[in-house]
Amino acid sequence: MSRPMTQTAAPSPGAPRLKPVRRLRLGAPLRGLALAVAATCLLPMVAVAVAALTGGADTLAHLLDTTLPRTTANTALLVTLVALGTGALGTGCAWLVTMCRFPGARLFEITLALPLAFPAYVLAYAYTDLLDHPGPVQTLLREVTGWGPRDYWFPEIRSLGGAAVMLILVLYPYVYLLARAAFLQQSATTFLAARTLGQSTLSTFLRVNLPLARPAIVGGVLLAIMETIADFGTVSYFGVQTYATGIYQSWFAMADRAAAAQLALGLLGFALLIALLERRQRGQARQFGRGSRFEALPPIPLTGARGVAATLACALPVLLGFVLPVILLATMAVGSGQDLLSPRYLRFIGNSLTLAGTAALVTVGAAVLLGFTARLQPGPTAKAAREIARIGYAVPGGVIAVGLLVPFAAFDNAVDAWMRATFDISTGLLLTGSIWLLVAAYMVRFLAAALNTWEAGLATINPHLDAVTRTLGRSPFAMLRAVHLPILTPSILTAGLIVFIDVMKELPATLIMRPFNFDTLAVQAHRLAADERLDGAAVPSLVIVAVGLIPVLLVCRGVGRQRAAADRRVG
Repeated sequence: MSRPMTQTAAPSPGAPRLKPVRRLRLGAPLRGLALAVAATCLLPMVAVAVAALTGGADTLAHLLDTTLPRTTANTALLVTLVALGTGALGTGCAWLVTMCRFPGARLFEITLALPLAFPAYVLAYAYTDLLDHPGPVQTLLREVTGWGPRDYWFPEIRSLGGAAVMLILVLYPYVYLLARAAFLQQSATTFLAARTLGQSTLSTFLRVNLPLARPAIVGGVLLAIMETIADFGTVSYFGVQTYATGIYQSWFAMADRAAAAQLALGLLGFALLIALLERRQRGQARQFGRGSRFEALPPIPLTGARGVAATLACALPVLLGFVLPVILLATMAVGSGQDLLSPRYLRFIGNSLTLAGTAALVTVGAAVLLGFTARLQPGPTAKAAREIARIGYAVPGGVIAVGLLVPFAAFDNAVDAWMRATFDISTGLLLTGSIWLLVAAYMVRFLAAALNTWEAGLATINPHLDAVTRTLGRSPFAMLRAVHLPILTPSILTAGLIVFIDVMKELPATLIMRPFNFDTLAVQAHRLAADERLDGAAVPSLVIVAVGLIPVLLVCRGVGRQRAAADRRVG
């Protein structure tokens, strides 16, 4: 049986011809670029592992017999103290300002985030000048009592305990912000149900509110731990031997690249374990709907002695973590003789801005590439590239520096040897010691922050909008340029600002990888502090803090909006 023949009407000669939609195939190029970014993020870890496993073990054996046990113990003890301190301080302050009303509660709700602007090593410089033996506190104590230098005991600021206090004061806002957001989302019904069963306010907090906020608190504590193991400036200045300082000393003082890689591998393993725990607890957390009976918890009034105690408890971290250090640094800077407008300091500022601006552009561009690829072509390849790119946030800057320098130094030496043998020309170091390799290290370190910010904004765009745009004949790049980028401009600016500030504060990677005679404000502050010229170190430190205030003020603005929304729910 023959099929019926169908006839299609031919278009009339005068009718306009529809232009077919041209499909631009970008699958392979996009995947290739995304995999290239992921490979760059993975390279330092692979290089560290290879260099550690293939290098000699002489220096490592010597370290095992001498300083490595103490280094391991110091690192573990420092992490423990910071975890306990940030968890208790951040959670306690978050509970007070969220669930209670006392004098200054609204003000503290915002100002408790201000210590985020301080790098821990800047705080260390300020308190060393205040509390060290020749500082004003001990000098006044000797003048008042008539004691000699050996007649009294005073806590040593340059110690592991001092380093822990500095880190707690600048890292507790991680826990505070996450715990505060979790407490704001809790309904009054659970709290009131516990009270009707005879539980006290403290018992209800410990048995109901605290367990409900546990995922947020643990997430904040793990972020603080990751920052602690990555810290170099504070522990180095206080003379505390940790893995971060051991990597730097092995690389420069001992000139043993294998030992540095082996120490970096140990620190990398610990960092990845912390990152895995953070991802695991975040993945197991469940957010259930609050239901139609959700009621915001009415604030608990604290008056009299309890109100004064709450005010002091919230004022102390703000005073010690922001107000007092700013006053100390400003006082030190006035008589330091350092001129911010001198050509030398203008060069430091220019170098810092160049590195931070370039790293922000490159990192945000890589984040947009990864996020857009995963959006356009969701699949195992794009997902794997995105997850690999996130690993860098858990890797200390010193580990990334060693992991990039080892393979690129070998590449540069191989190229130079071949050029000498073939053409009798020395190429020198083409990539090692260049700005671009340092920018690559920054990208690996901070790509996760930019990617998370971009994806948070991208999640607000309905996927149907992409489909509509494509049916109108727009290519993927046209869709990105005309639809995504205009809508997500705030997210892009926020991501760039976060990376910019983080690069301004980054010290270990900059110290190890910076080009010759290319110093930044962070390097200058570290150098002056290492030479015991704390007055001089105050000047670049103040500039770093001033720049760091920008994202903190944005965070404070968001805190104010959240409180206003919570108050409307209570009303």
